Amino acid sequence: MSSGAVRAWYLVHKWTSLVCTLFLLMLCLTGLPLIFHEEIDYLTEGERPLPQVVEGAPEKNLDDALQTALAQFPGEIPLFMSFDVEQPVVNVTTGPHPRATVEEMNFISIHRPTAEPVRTPDDEGVMHFLLQLHTDMFLGLGGELFLGFMGFLFFVAIVSGVVVYTPFMRKLRFGTVRLSRNNRAKWLDTHNLLGIVTLMWASVVGLTGVVNTLSTPLVDIWRANELAEMVAPYEGKPVPEQFSSLDAAVKTAMEAAPGMTPQFVAFPGVRFSSNHHYAVWLRGATPATEQLFTPALIDAETGELTDMRSMPWYMTVLRLSQPLHFGDYGGLPMKILWGLLDIASIVILGSGLYLWLARRSLPAPGSRHVPAGMAHAHEEEAGLMPQPNPAE
Repeated sequence: MSSGAVRAWYLVHKWTSLVCTLFLLMLCLTGLPLIFHEEIDYLTEGERPLPQVVEGAPEKNLDDALQTALAQFPGEIPLFMSFDVEQPVVNVTTGPHPRATVEEMNFISIHRPTAEPVRTPDDEGVMHFLLQLHTDMFLGLGGELFLGFMGFLFFVAIVSGVVVYTPFMRKLRFGTVRLSRNNRAKWLDTHNLLGIVTLMWASVVGLTGVVNTLSTPLVDIWRANELAEMVAPYEGKPVPEQFSSLDAAVKTAMEAAPGMTPQFVAFPGVRFSSNHHYAVWLRGATPATEQLFTPALIDAETGELTDMRSMPWYMTVLRLSQPLHFGDYGGLPMKILWGLLDIASIVILGSGLYLWLARRSLPAPGSRHVPAGMAHAHEEEAGLMPQPNPAE
């Protein structure tokens, strides 16, 4: 590349990094405890005790669990029921109407074998605060899309950083940290080394983070296209006054997709269903397919299966991005690796900010404190100004 091209890439790297650095630092700092949220919840809240199952007592079904939940919140209707993958527990979300906001919703956990309430995980503590800050900065969809743009700038900074890294490494062996030089040179070498080592991980986490911020518009696209086709024969029909058996609806969906297990149920009228259906969302039973969901629509009046189809590619990308972003698919060893790489990213972002601030504090060339040209020479010595290969 010519000197001008290298300089242009350097400017792209500098300004994209500067614009997103503070927000990326916030995301890395809040993301670190979120990686270990299950372990932190266990340490702070302990194991959730479950009711004793009396030997010989008839086992309750999902309809019983639903009635228990609704009895806790008189006058409300069911919105969602999710299935705990580790314990025989279902989580029921209720609200005053199908389009209830998060603030209007109530949440309760029910023990499936006994249909008794159990302790509900804390959704108002520190971890909930960090999750909201990490997701949308308490600004809703606008905050999500803004952080998605910051993630895009982060990816551009990564790509441009790789481009300007090459001229530096023509003069240094890979992994060199010039400990004998000044602090700026040492931090530059550390910044470059950690940046190139974490290149692939940072790219993956950055891009999956961008995809996750598009969750709301992607779901809206799915509803306007695939879901609209699935419920077209029921268009205009109101929400039924009487629902058929929820337990039977889930069993019908599972029979239509052998080997799959229910992840959650969206009740009639909510965003992930239609006015006339239970939407039973099924997940794969293997590690390779457990993040892939298939919705089955069950007529809420008759209990009959009306349609079931795989999710489109963009929803599959969304589903795979969510666990990949937090390293939540390989157990504790993967979480530890994700945590170490997150810490490395914090060092990269912090060192980049330091290098920019330190450069701004240099006396200007030609000032009475520094002879003309010395400031530029100092930057070349520290490696802050990428220089093309003279042979080119």
